Amino acid sequence: MQAIRSILVVIEPEHSESLALKRAKLIAGVTQAHLHLLICDKKHDHAGMLGVLKAALIADGYSVTTEQAWNESLHETIVDVQQAEGCGLVIKQHFPDSPLKKALLTPADWKLLRRCPTPVLLVKTAKPWTGGVILAAIDVGNIDGEHRTLHASIIDHGYDIASLAKAHLHVISAHPSPMLSAADPTFQLKETIEARYREQCKAFQAEFDIDDAHLHIEEGPADVLIPYTAHKLGASVTVIGTVARTGLSGALIGNTAEVVLDALESDVLVLKPDTIMDHLEEIVTQH
Repeated sequence: MQAIRSILVVIEPEHSESLALKRAKLIAGVTQAHLHLLICDKKHDHAGMLGVLKAALIADGYSVTTEQAWNESLHETIVDVQQAEGCGLVIKQHFPDSPLKKALLTPADWKLLRRCPTPVLLVKTAKPWTGGVILAAIDVGNIDGEHRTLHASIIDHGYDIASLAKAHLHVISAHPSPMLSAADPTFQLKETIEARYREQCKAFQAEFDIDDAHLHIEEGPADVLIPYTAHKLGASVTVIGTVARTGLSGALIGNTAEVVLDALESDVLVLKPDTIMDHLEEIVTQH
């Protein structure tokens, strides 16, 4: 996060207090990143509001530019501006459609998460970050090159947020339940599965300096355990990574991530492997 020089902040004109801007100020206050405020609107009639926000931020010592833009759809507008401005992070507040759909992400949010070539921070709650818990979700069972790089990125971003918010970093890794049909006998017994995961975690813990008290290894599906652990710890931010399963042209976010993101009561930082980021960047620049 320290390397992020510019942050794109999506401002929703009908909501007076922007939680996206609040988070952006916290990050930029530490990293000195430039803030580019964007209102996605066809009519371009929010110059006054942007002017007021910009003046207040400049008075507080922030570097700021503003823009009103529209191109076909919300997510396309955001990605276009992110590319044009070279922003290394996009921050957008999630607004629920209705009380019943309070947690469920809107189609625009999903499209943004799938198509955006940079990390996206979705702000889902007004809970302060300062002094809280940051949860990084990884899959220790997957240690191929792409997952290892992604894990490193998830932990690094988790540490960065924890340090700028003076918060505590916790790490969650779910492991599968025993399966009698498993070809490898290790995966037929609960004890042996957990022992293997703990063993894999030792190297991981040493590499990233995470003690046992801050590591949560639980049995069960990730889409249940990640939101459960975030709720139990009262996490302010959950950092998750997504890996394409079926080639880069397919949906980048599998069902697990969709369920996790909808169920989480915290803000969510979504990261992708560099290979996917590069591929998305190519797609965007071809248009």
